[in-house]
Amino acid sequence: MSQIHNRIALFRAERGMSRRALADAAGVNPQTIGYLERGDYSPSLELAMKIARVFDVPIELLFSFDPFESVATALRRAAE
Repeated sequence: MSQIHNRIALFRAERGMSRRALADAAGVNPQTIGYLERGDYSPSLELAMKIARVFDVPIELLFSFDPFESVATALRRAAE
């Protein structure tokens, strides 16, 4: 099975949201959020959609089969 990459920690930090707060909003255990962020666990489609709903973003902004570009690289590219 392919690894699912995610930006959950980035979106949480941007919103000042704890793992517990996200877990409560998504209806899961806070440990699940930690497992997802570390890449130890791939979410079900239902869970991925719930997390995207919490952040009010399209699912593709949070999850990908390919690694996401780092924020530093994206900022450098945008400044060029």
